[in-house]
Amino acid sequence: MVQKVYDVQGMTCVQAVSSELKGVPGVEDVQVDLPSGKVTVTSEQPLDRAAVAAAVDEAGYELVGGEAQ
Repeated sequence: MVQKVYDVQGMTCVQAVSSELKGVPGVEDVQVDLPSGKVTVTSEQPLDRAAVAAAVDEAGYELVGGEAQ
């Protein structure tokens, strides 16, 4: 399992972000922290950043910067 943390700008809905990211092939779990704007994604293998960004965009938000630490 691989776990990555991403920064998402302007998140106001946990459900929207979680639903879209869970639709990315290989994603096992998604944890959203609205106050910090961080999303932790657990997947079977490393994910393509473009796929993560597209899912976040579909939810109405924007993936910003690199991966958070």
